[in-house]
Amino acid sequence: MNQATNTENDDDEDGGAPPIPVGAKNYMTPQGHLRMKNELLKLIDVERPEVVQIVSWAASNGDRSENGDYIYGKRRLRQIDGRIRFLTKRLDLAEVVDPSVHYGSEQIFFGATVRYETQAGDEHTVTILGIDELDPLHGKISWISPVARALTKAREGDSVTLKTPGGLEELLILEVSYPAPIA
Repeated sequence: MNQATNTENDDDEDGGAPPIPVGAKNYMTPQGHLRMKNELLKLIDVERPEVVQIVSWAASNGDRSENGDYIYGKRRLRQIDGRIRFLTKRLDLAEVVDPSVHYGSEQIFFGATVRYETQAGDEHTVTILGIDELDPLHGKISWISPVARALTKAREGDSVTLKTPGGLEELLILEVSYPAPIA
């Protein structure tokens, strides 16, 4: 009996998302939680039924071994199912934290937007968010990142030490802000 093995990683559920540290909660903002929930609902209510319909139609056409619609439909279905499993797990572990509760605070916690200066005089602005909300190219970093860990609990005007591959670096915290509460 010849059984084909799948060498491609069609079931790559996480899409490259970093793992949640063992024993840690999956902190996320209300906006991040809503975005993930909406993606999950769209996959379940719209995309999956559409692909199931295509696969069903393609299967009814006969020979499945050379039926592109069937083959690619099944592959897409596995990808969708993997993403649904991933999103469900992440949302089950979610701990929604509203950063606006710290509005007006100068101390750095989850959800803070921090402007800091390096020893070289370069200024950077980062927002500390959940693992599933990160976008480093736009200054959105994960709360488990080395920079976020170095900054957390410090205040405006403080200097913190960041461990980098090149050695220790001092960061001067220039400004801390949080989103305003929604009335």
